[in-house]
Amino acid sequence: MTGKPKVFLASLLEGYAAPIEAGLMEVGFFESVRPGATVFLKPNFTFPVYRPGVMTSFDCIKAATQCLIQRGYKVIIGEGESGGYNPFSMDAVFEQMGMHELARQTGARLMNVSYAEPEILKLKIGLRKVSIPMPKLLLHEIDAFITMPVPKIHMNTHVSMSIKNQWGCIQAPSERLKLHPFFSEVIFEISRRLPKAHSIIDGRFGLNGSGPMLGDVVDLNWLLVSNDLVAADRICCQLLQIDERRVQHLQHFRRQGWWTSLDDIALNQDLNQFKTIPFHLSRKWTDLPGLFCFHNSFLAWLGYRSPLAGLAHWLLYLFRDPFYNYDKERITLNEKRGQATRQP
Repeated sequence: MTGKPKVFLASLLEGYAAPIEAGLMEVGFFESVRPGATVFLKPNFTFPVYRPGVMTSFDCIKAATQCLIQRGYKVIIGEGESGGYNPFSMDAVFEQMGMHELARQTGARLMNVSYAEPEILKLKIGLRKVSIPMPKLLLHEIDAFITMPVPKIHMNTHVSMSIKNQWGCIQAPSERLKLHPFFSEVIFEISRRLPKAHSIIDGRFGLNGSGPMLGDVVDLNWLLVSNDLVAADRICCQLLQIDERRVQHLQHFRRQGWWTSLDDIALNQDLNQFKTIPFHLSRKWTDLPGLFCFHNSFLAWLGYRSPLAGLAHWLLYLFRDPFYNYDKERITLNEKRGQATRQP
């Protein structure tokens, strides 16, 4: 938690570069993190190919990377492997998102954090002790951390913003599934250990209804930068007109003392000019099994690791399509690339 949370808001009508640099300056990043320092950028890559409102855009990542490199910082861009019953390769996502080329052009380093050297965080939650596999680099070898989420509804955590985005830093996807019932406690432990954590929320698009991967894409056209993850998400809730009291992990942060009166969060602009439609959570009955597994350890084991897990998912997918079909998405992407190549 910072001494004075600051939140910077700007329009994206003229692109990302100027708002990102102005935002980092406004919230004091360049003062608190000196040139030469190593900065880790954590985008949100939760689909095999880019989808608006679901994933951080290439343009946003590129602008942040170029801004930092030009000011003398060392940059690492990193994300972890996907999990669940529809896994996909993060290295393949890096490739199709243009991350390898961006790293080559700028000198940034690209990292699949699932294969970085681990450190196991031990956390006691009630009578239970849990283990959290985290990249050692994030805990000890970087000088600053910038999370780069998109503002979206999440069917299990209500919202996915600056705080939720760090869930992908847990290295083993199977461990993330085990830790779901302790989400608030685990994400707090992760967040408090990150060095000089800042947020750049890519609000070009938002996802309404039934995120984090399916839902209604909404044009928002704003960028939010903050020196405080909780302040960033609380202001984002205000922009999306979501009651923060319904977001359980935010309330856990409040109980742990990571909280500031809204009146004491320094804002550079009036929020009302950036508001569009009220966002809301809308679940289908086929979302409920995942919700129950998310909040209950026994059901999480039954639904993901027990001998019955495969059968349970087969039955569920009789009524609900998988979130993504990687082979289909890859074919579609290749077709688009082929069409672009054939155009004069």
